[in-house]
Amino acid sequence: MRADLVPDDLWERVAPLLPPAPERRRRHPGRLRVPDRIALAGVLYVLRTGVAWRDVPAETVGCSGVTAWRRLRDWTEAGVWPRLHADLLTELRRADLLDLDDCAVDRLARPGPQRGDHVGPSPVDRARLGSKHHLIVDRHGTPLAVTLTGGNRHDVTQLLPLLDAVPSIRGLRGRPRHKPRRLYADRGYDFDKYRRLLWKRGIKPVIARRGVAHGSGLGKVRWVVERTFAWLHQFKRLRTRYERRADLHQGMLELACGIICLRRLLKAVDVQQ
Repeated sequence: MRADLVPDDLWERVAPLLPPAPERRRRHPGRLRVPDRIALAGVLYVLRTGVAWRDVPAETVGCSGVTAWRRLRDWTEAGVWPRLHADLLTELRRADLLDLDDCAVDRLARPGPQRGDHVGPSPVDRARLGSKHHLIVDRHGTPLAVTLTGGNRHDVTQLLPLLDAVPSIRGLRGRPRHKPRRLYADRGYDFDKYRRLLWKRGIKPVIARRGVAHGSGLGKVRWVVERTFAWLHQFKRLRTRYERRADLHQGMLELACGIICLRRLLKAVDVQQ
């Protein structure tokens, strides 16, 4: 068994969020349940390497890919991953490592399965079926929320749902923060209707205008969201969407966001020491 594939810092934060294991039957109890940490090692193995679930090496990980998939399904349905992400954002804010005044949004199209939820023909890729990842980050590139849609959904229609997906982030005295003061975006979000809706929420839109020469200067702030996409897609399972179930792919996106937040937190601790 390779529980060491799950770092202690990650396991300490995940373990309290996991639903309790079902009680074993007294008669005909069957095989012993694979420990949660071992199953999480299988999920992380797939997330990082991108292999098919059936190709997970049980001798290396400690459980089969089917077991890891089932546990991922159960934990996703129990809402483990958004709570993990929210808890880590709270830790980052408590450590003064979040800058929620300036945030940036972007999206990236990904190839997807031929069937499934949130799959659609991409208008910019010869109508190939796929999905889009929509991401909002703080000024440092820390992922605040990520959503999944079909490849045919217009970017701007997901702007408000993406903002709504940002959790209430505690960690400091006063009210929790859940929205930026300024929001940076590229020309794909250039619609006056959505500018007005952002102003109505108390958010200043800083969005590049279509039909004008390049060189708006927003790249000095917006580049962090593109870097965070690069971080996300270092997890090879996220480069191409294989899961037909959108909730499972969404869960893996949120788990990856949580790992990125944890890395930032641990890096700051190492620097302070």
